[in-house]
Amino acid sequence: MASEPAGRGRQDGACAPVIRGVSTNARLTRLFTTHGNDNSRLDDWTGADGAYSSPLPGGRHLWIFSDTFLGPVGPGGTRPPAGTAFLHNSFAVERHGRLSTVHGGTPRRPAAVMPPRDRDHWFWAGDATVAGGLVEVTYQEYERHGAGAWDWRRVRNVVARFAPGRLGRPVDVHDLPSGHGVAWAAAILEDGDHTYVYGVEDLGAAKHMHVARVRGRSLLGRWEFLGAGGTWSADEADSARVLSGVANEYSVSRVGSGYVLITHDTSRPLSPEIVAYSACSPAGPFTGRRHVHTTPETGGNVFTYNAHAHPEIDGDGGLVVSYNVNSLVDADHYRDVTIYRPRFLDVRLG
Repeated sequence: MASEPAGRGRQDGACAPVIRGVSTNARLTRLFTTHGNDNSRLDDWTGADGAYSSPLPGGRHLWIFSDTFLGPVGPGGTRPPAGTAFLHNSFAVERHGRLSTVHGGTPRRPAAVMPPRDRDHWFWAGDATVAGGLVEVTYQEYERHGAGAWDWRRVRNVVARFAPGRLGRPVDVHDLPSGHGVAWAAAILEDGDHTYVYGVEDLGAAKHMHVARVRGRSLLGRWEFLGAGGTWSADEADSARVLSGVANEYSVSRVGSGYVLITHDTSRPLSPEIVAYSACSPAGPFTGRRHVHTTPETGGNVFTYNAHAHPEIDGDGGLVVSYNVNSLVDADHYRDVTIYRPRFLDVRLG
């Protein structure tokens, strides 16, 4: 092990803000409803999951999605199967209160902005940062290894760099640490001289948080990993489990003098509970679990997942939080376009 301790002097309760209330974020709900229902372009977004975000130069805002539906919205708020395209990742750019869809390929034959190597591989998005004038978006590559619905596995972590004015295809792609079972960039936090990169070790029934960091803003720098002794190591094998029960996507945000972790509770399957933890350091320890919100969409075939905050977006006295809505029955996504769209909350803190 090497480098200085992570810094855990104060007790974390001293850095924990109080959750004052939760309400629907009306602006973002209206923005995505309008965009998703717009039939003026037939290669447009009608729904997706993921919903990471990052500011762009010129006052624009980038929304980063994983699995994405494109196409028209039919009568009664349906997705016509014959006219609906499905991509494993896409972007939307927000400017002056409007969204525009970004994908690869052509309007007639849209493709993912982060193209796969072949039909048996694909990329799902993680968090992003901006460095050196380029947008660095993280992805996890997956591959299919059988005919069953769950016969797929993660292969590696990568970062793709995009020019802000040409988002339809990456400028270049670089491997990230991938050798020890951690999907890196479930969350990214720029804090002080470092960019903190948070990962998840997904064992199915159990999911564990890991923490890494890189000096500066680019993820192409030298990584350090938080070890069990609270010190940093250049060896990914030393990366230690920091917290259990996080989701595959979560967030760590600076709030006042402390840090707030927002995540879906994964201590029980398909839980509708969004919870928060706090810390006095971006590396934790994260303690003081608190209830944030119970998602009302959950029930029957429908479930929610992967809540995380968007601290760069102004909220109502706190954090803007999104979460995803999905169904165990694929036909539901075509019956009701609203199922596969992110939801947005204002979490007021004090």
